[in-house]
Amino acid sequence: MFLVGLTGGIASVVEPGTPAHQLIVQYFGTEILLENGQINREMLGNIIFSDEEKRRRLNSITHPAVLQMMLKQILKYFFLGYRYVILDVPLLFETNKLRKLLKRTVVVYCDPQTQISRFMRRNNFSRAEVDKRLSTQMPLEEKRKLANHVIDNSGDLENTRRQVLQLHSRLEESLDFLLVRIIAIATITGISGLLFVLGKHFLF
Repeated sequence: MFLVGLTGGIASVVEPGTPAHQLIVQYFGTEILLENGQINREMLGNIIFSDEEKRRRLNSITHPAVLQMMLKQILKYFFLGYRYVILDVPLLFETNKLRKLLKRTVVVYCDPQTQISRFMRRNNFSRAEVDKRLSTQMPLEEKRKLANHVIDNSGDLENTRRQVLQLHSRLEESLDFLLVRIIAIATITGISGLLFVLGKHFLF
C-alpha cells in the first residue's frame, strides 16, 4: 500500500469531548461554541484568519490529533489489503511535513476566478474576506506545478467525476504498493524468526 496526498483550496478531530476540542475552547473561549457544543467554524475562521499567531496556535492543537487519526486509518487499510490510501491534507504543500511519506500528490484545481466566485457563494463572503483567507495559502497555480496529478474542477461535476475515476484506475494499476508490502512482510518475518529463536533458546 502507498500513500497519496490530496490537497486543493480552502473547506473530525474537534468534536465535543475530544482533547483537541477541549484545548481549542480553553484557548479561544466558550464564545466560539454553538448551543450544541460544536465549534462555530465560521466564527473561529474569522478569528484565525485575522490573527496569524492564533492561527498557528490552532494548527498546533489540531495537527497532532489529525496525524494520530491518519495513522490509525493508514494501519487499518494496510491490514485490509488496500493498494493505496488518500490523505486529505489542506496545507500539504504549505507545511511540507508529510510530503516525504507520500508516493504521489494530487491537487484539485480550478481557475482563480472560479475559485473566488465559488468561495464567495458558498460562504457568503465579500471579495475582501475571500482575499484575506486565500492569502494564507499557496496559490492553486503553484500547487498545480508541484503535484504529480491534477484534477481540474473548473467544469461541471460529471467532468470532475471522470477525472477522479481515471486517476483511481491509474493508482490501482500502479505497482508502487508492492515495495511497502515486501518490506512489511520481511519485517514481520524477521521479528517472528527472532522471537522463535529467543523462545527456543530460553524455553528449551
